[in-house]
Amino acid sequence: MKLEIWLTCFLSSWIFSLSPGAGSVFSMTNGLNHGFRRGYFGVFGLILGLWVVFLAVVVGLGALIKASPLAFNLLKWAGVGYLFYLGFKQWTSKGSPISVRREDGSQVGLMALISKGAALNVVNPKGYIFMLAVIPQFIDYNTPLRGQYVAIALTFAFTDLVVMAGYTGLAAKALTYLKTEAQMRILNKVFGGLFMVAAAVLATFHQVH
Repeated sequence: MKLEIWLTCFLSSWIFSLSPGAGSVFSMTNGLNHGFRRGYFGVFGLILGLWVVFLAVVVGLGALIKASPLAFNLLKWAGVGYLFYLGFKQWTSKGSPISVRREDGSQVGLMALISKGAALNVVNPKGYIFMLAVIPQFIDYNTPLRGQYVAIALTFAFTDLVVMAGYTGLAAKALTYLKTEAQMRILNKVFGGLFMVAAAVLATFHQVH
């Protein structure tokens, strides 16, 4: 991959990662609920899901999702349902301070955080459409493809790791100012509401031919 093409890919990856969406809300929610070190495992799940989407686009499933209204709508409504489910769980969370959750052992397992992050990206059709639109722009089909695909996948993973670390850390920092269950309940409702807003926005997303 030529340097100028990679730099364009690098810039695009920052735009993709910095755009507000379900991933940023998910990362902030994990930082709020579990602190930075534990919450950051959710970001690894987001990256895993991103790579699944990337692979699906490369092997042609992205084109199928774009071309088939049925496949697109099935994926879209699965994503809407999953986001609403996450929002409802966050909204109804009891709001115990993180120190209490650590003592009673009620924290979510690391694999659960990873799987939730992966599922969040896999069921979001916007990711498939975006990747389907941008990946061909960075590919030189006259040279071996494998190395180019790896470079693109690693570039997007790197920027997502950095950006989502910022979102997770920002929310985790808020924990130092939250002293009561009432304050935690308020923030849980805020983030639960943001998940539901993300679900509503995804529900309005239409297929473009």
